[in-house]
Amino acid sequence: MLTGRLSRWLFRLRGPEKGEIVLSQRRIFILPTRAGLTFLFVLLLMLTGSINYNLSLGFVLTFLLASLGISAILHTFRNMAGLRITPGRTAPVFAGEVARFRVCIQNRAAAPRYNVALTRDKRDIATVDIPGEQSVIATAGVAAPRRGVLRPGRLTLFTRFPVGLFHAWSYVDLDTQCVVYPRPAPAGLPLPPLQPGSAEGGGLALGTDDFAGLRQYYPGDSPRHVAWKAAARDRGLLTKQFLGPVSAELWLSLALLPDDLHLEEKLSRLARWVIDAHARGIAFGIDLPGRRIGLATGEAHRERCLEALALFDAERTPQWARPQ
Repeated sequence: MLTGRLSRWLFRLRGPEKGEIVLSQRRIFILPTRAGLTFLFVLLLMLTGSINYNLSLGFVLTFLLASLGISAILHTFRNMAGLRITPGRTAPVFAGEVARFRVCIQNRAAAPRYNVALTRDKRDIATVDIPGEQSVIATAGVAAPRRGVLRPGRLTLFTRFPVGLFHAWSYVDLDTQCVVYPRPAPAGLPLPPLQPGSAEGGGLALGTDDFAGLRQYYPGDSPRHVAWKAAARDRGLLTKQFLGPVSAELWLSLALLPDDLHLEEKLSRLARWVIDAHARGIAFGIDLPGRRIGLATGEAHRERCLEALALFDAERTPQWARPQ
């Protein structure tokens, strides 16, 4: 308990901080590295030898190297002082992947900053150079083991510039998050039966009116829609897409899956259906207990449906809306 309070006070650990974070003097810590400790030990040996043998040139060399070490402390500290940290947008990921949190590091000083590193776990380290009066984007990798909302937690900015004798660091806890989609079930899971289109779907989707481009071939596509000319040019099997009024629609819900499956496995299969339906250009919607997303197509609709699966909370769903 006492150690935790001391750490929070010393390292200013107060939870996520909103807005811009400025690396002021009180936020930067500095200690000698292993090379720095060796350098200090060698200086002590040189000083001891110079005293014992009264070597004037030894004193000169010892104090010269000591002054260089003190200068290295100053330059290492100044390499981080005054940097401004703001969170960037983090793209959603699937469970089991690594979320790449984007961090904007701004240098308002005229002097450039070199070898500034950002890390979350000391294994995935991103190192950047920041020119004077400019900003750069660094990314910190954070494992996303489960669906939901993922926060980066405490990130570490550090540098050992210019000579590696000292390690300066600062902790930042950004007020940002990443949406983690359910891990999709393995490919090959057949889609539920399509239903005849209705006015409820609206808009355009698969049809036979206007040519809309090519997409990857999926087993079961009509041979009449295969782009044989593209295949003859060694572009692989592609399928022609046409736009027209919605002719088929697909509703995805937990009720379509066996009751003996765990909730996470059900959401995993729904995620696979969302991905496959989007790839095939089928108008689909999501019908979850407590939330319903209407029929649509497109990349934005795909992301919206996956986000609904990621944030689905069965515990907060009203009892009357839960599947029986």
